Amino acid sequence: MPIKLGLIGKTNTGKTTFFNSATLSSEEISSYPFTTKSPVSGIANAITLCVHPEFKIQDNPNNSKCVDGWRYIPIELIDLPGLIKDAWKGKGLGNQFLSIAAQSDALLHVVDASGGIDSSGKITEIGTGDPISDFADIEEELIMWYHKILEGNREKVSKLINSGSEFVDAITDLYRGVGVKKHHVKESLIASQLEEKNFDDYDMIDSKKFASYLRKISKPTLIVANKIDVEGADKNFDRLRERYNDSIVIPVSGDSEFTLRRAEQKGLIRYSPGSEQFEILKSGELNDKQINALNFIKKGIMGEYMRTGVQFAINVAVFKLLKMNSIYPVADETKLADKKGRILPDLILLKDGATIGDLAKEIHTDLTKGLLYGKDLRYNLRLPVDYQLRDRDVVSLVNASKK
Repeated sequence: MPIKLGLIGKTNTGKTTFFNSATLSSEEISSYPFTTKSPVSGIANAITLCVHPEFKIQDNPNNSKCVDGWRYIPIELIDLPGLIKDAWKGKGLGNQFLSIAAQSDALLHVVDASGGIDSSGKITEIGTGDPISDFADIEEELIMWYHKILEGNREKVSKLINSGSEFVDAITDLYRGVGVKKHHVKESLIASQLEEKNFDDYDMIDSKKFASYLRKISKPTLIVANKIDVEGADKNFDRLRERYNDSIVIPVSGDSEFTLRRAEQKGLIRYSPGSEQFEILKSGELNDKQINALNFIKKGIMGEYMRTGVQFAINVAVFKLLKMNSIYPVADETKLADKKGRILPDLILLKDGATIGDLAKEIHTDLTKGLLYGKDLRYNLRLPVDYQLRDRDVVSLVNASKK
């Protein structure tokens, strides 16, 4: 199953432009509320350095691709309808939004750093909107949704606990549909300092506090400060970082990335997503407007922020927020190949702390039967089944039948 990242935020923040530039899709982009009327899914990529140069071999990727030494790992990006106030009560597209957001492993919260939308998400004069309030509004909707689930099922949870179930199990079961795991509940109890308190004694402040931590822990989120190319957006970017200093805030110009990807697609420039530079290949085919746009991106965006931020935001979500490691499993330890002879064919993303046993389960449940150990092919080391894999490990699995 590929990793799923959900794009959330108010309307007109540039979510769809971000989505299009990351997936090279052409979804309708307009300033009408609810342009994205239903969730749109596309394939983007997380990008990481490939290991094949280190082993001095040429790879034949299967589940990903390798370009100029970089591995492109497919992930699912979901552009969700813009939220409005009281979405948690079912207003607007609230229920549909929340049910899809639940399926995402992490969320990219897009705000208009230029201050170009009002509190309802309508286009307004640049600088008059407030991205800090916009972020807080949407965050409150998500917290209230989590809170509503808990409060609406108080009796059910109480009965389960009083009939012998553990609190953690009862809550995990309650939120299972939104991707909550046991460890999320445990971490939230500790963070909210409620682990010693009886659930029947929770007041509304307690339950909202718990819901708030559970939302944050179970759906890690980074802030995409979009439209950073607009004058004055840099000040709002600084304000966002200062106000939400416990979150990762990334400056992004979705428009700039979309321009570069389109130009690269047409063969006008050479550009790799996330790169800090691009090269014009066919200047004779560019008009003055296009040349000016590319020069602005080179100086105003890459000169100031190194990159457009779209690919960087995706990479940060996958490798920092979700703490994923890139693992290369192979069947033939001498050739680093699979049974079909493809060299370093697959890259599997596993959460930090995942073991050799978890890797076997991820590839195929049958591999866990009779699993003896793994082998680190970089250092020729035998690894126990409970060994925690590290990023860029190249391993083969040894089970009783193989041996």
